[in-house]
Amino acid sequence: MKMNIKSLSASLFTLLVVPGFILSAPQSVSAEQWNGNTYETNQPEGLHPIVAERAEILRQRAAQIGIVIRFTDGFRSFEKQNALFAQGRTTAGNIVTNAQGGESYHNYGLAVDYALEVGPNVIWDLEYDGNGNARSDWFEVARIAKELGFTWGGDWESFRDYPHLQMDFGYSLYNLQTGNHYLY
Repeated sequence: MKMNIKSLSASLFTLLVVPGFILSAPQSVSAEQWNGNTYETNQPEGLHPIVAERAEILRQRAAQIGIVIRFTDGFRSFEKQNALFAQGRTTAGNIVTNAQGGESYHNYGLAVDYALEVGPNVIWDLEYDGNGNARSDWFEVARIAKELGFTWGGDWESFRDYPHLQMDFGYSLYNLQTGNHYLY
C-alpha cells in the first residue's frame, strides 16, 4: 500500500533525543538515567518498515560480534526537530544539528541514531573496543550499517554526525518536504 508521508506523520511516535550526541569526547549515561527515557523493545517506532527491519538486523549483527547497541532516536516530529535545532543557539546546550523541522530524514521515519551499551551505561565513545578485536566498536557498527544500505553521518564532509544512520531511498529532502514521494 502506498501512503503519502504527510498523512502518516501525525500518528507517529516521537522518540527520545539524547542531547550532546555529536561527539567531541566520550560520554556515558547511567542505566538509572537512561531507563526512565527509553522504550522497552529498543526498536524505534515510526520508522519506514525497511529502515526498522534493517535497524533490527544491525542490532543483531552487532551483537553477534560482541557489540550491544541502543537506538537513541528514530522518527522525530518537526516540533522536536526545531527544539533540537534551537539547542546551542537560543536554548542551553551544545549545537547538535543543523537541520530544522522538515530538514532531517528523522522527520520522515528514515533515520536512526545509535549508541553503545556497555554494562549499565550507554556511551558515545568512538574509540571504545569492548569486544577486544583492536577495532573501534563504533566504526564496526557503522561498517555493518553501510553493508545493510544505511548512509552513515560519520562519512559526511561537514558536521559529521557519528550516531546517525539513514536510508533515503533516492528521495531528496525536497521530495519529502513537498510530498513528491510514496514511501509506504
